[in-house]
Amino acid sequence: MQQVMRRPPGPADGQDLLSIRKAPLAFLDAMFAEYGDVSCHETGGEVVYLIGRPDLARWVLKDNGANYAKTRTPDEAMLRPLLGDGLLTSSGEVWARQRRMCAPAFRRSKVEQFDEVIVAAAAAMLDRWQTSIEAGAPTRLDHDLTALTLSVLVKVTLGADLVGIGPGFGAAVDAVNGFIGRYVPGEEADTDDVARRRQGYLAARAFLDAVVHAILAGRRAAGSDQRDLLGAILDSGDEVSAGELRDQVLTLIMAGHETTAKALAWTFYLLDQHPAELDLIQAEVDRVLAGRSPTCGDLPALQACRRAIAEAMRLYPPVWLISRRAQQADVLGGYDVPAGTLIGISPYVLHRHPAYWDRPEAFLPARFTTDPQPSHVYLPFGGGLRVCIGQHLAMVEAVLVLATLAQRVRLELQPDFPVEPEALVTLRPKDGLMMIPRRR
Repeated sequence: MQQVMRRPPGPADGQDLLSIRKAPLAFLDAMFAEYGDVSCHETGGEVVYLIGRPDLARWVLKDNGANYAKTRTPDEAMLRPLLGDGLLTSSGEVWARQRRMCAPAFRRSKVEQFDEVIVAAAAAMLDRWQTSIEAGAPTRLDHDLTALTLSVLVKVTLGADLVGIGPGFGAAVDAVNGFIGRYVPGEEADTDDVARRRQGYLAARAFLDAVVHAILAGRRAAGSDQRDLLGAILDSGDEVSAGELRDQVLTLIMAGHETTAKALAWTFYLLDQHPAELDLIQAEVDRVLAGRSPTCGDLPALQACRRAIAEAMRLYPPVWLISRRAQQADVLGGYDVPAGTLIGISPYVLHRHPAYWDRPEAFLPARFTTDPQPSHVYLPFGGGLRVCIGQHLAMVEAVLVLATLAQRVRLELQPDFPVEPEALVTLRPKDGLMMIPRRR
């Protein structure tokens, strides 16, 4: 007699993938509310386990991480057509080699050399806001922050300037998110909406490829003696094909700027909704900086800034779902995991779990006065061996940008502007974020 596998609780009927994609956060909330921290459902021909316990997240991502790969996961299926075989989508020895090759450029000592670049980009954005400040007019903050983080990332990792390209890049990122973040295998290709989004995606991919090729052509002409990420790759001694170099550069640009921009956007939105927390930050930057520009030497003293960003990433983690595929059979939380099972770990759910967070729906930056416990209950940068390579750069950049802006302006949400999280590739404000910069 065939052995019956012990499966976690879950709905008896298959779940429509298109419906899940339309409201993924509501689906996750409903699954964990009804079935608990380990659940199972079938959708799109897949058996999917959802994990909402930090000890099991640690097991999948770290302790037994070798058994849980990104190969053949939704993450890979969505991103590989755009990013190829870069650090975010590669696996096994290819990933390990790429990680070793890129790691030196993201060391703490290296990242902190670029504080002037970060602060100058934030100051330039403030200068561009002068008309809005004088008129009391709103600006599209999420797009402005995307352009800012893109310019910083390209400068510090690739030694290039994207003057005039930032807005176009932001629009291309939106088009990519709009297509792959809603993609459902087998979806009818001739519907007007799908055709429009696919056409936008193809145009965006062509634009992004052109930007990357221009950067690489410029560096080849200038030589590879610059001490940035691209220089480290070119000087690493590894054989890197033109295709792999393109994949690596585009991966670092896309992954590196998008998550930081979204973390900052949510931070400014939440601070506007909680003016007492903004007052704490402005008092801190006034006391610590006394009117001068921040540097990395100020980071230990800018704790209110750091805590606000950490709390914003708790409530709205840019990466809201992590997927892995079991390579061999395993056991999770007392349930059998057959080889090939798809595992979903949601930072969005973990970050709001009432067993681990006091008042989980509230914006309380003071909770980050000490590090959250237990391990893997807080995953804004993922976990395990594949934890985000750029996490230190992201936090340095976010704190310095927040401190620079808080010195000079308060950002207020445009009255009656709707703000709703939309879970695409990243967790973003569905309709953008229109905010009015007010001079302090």
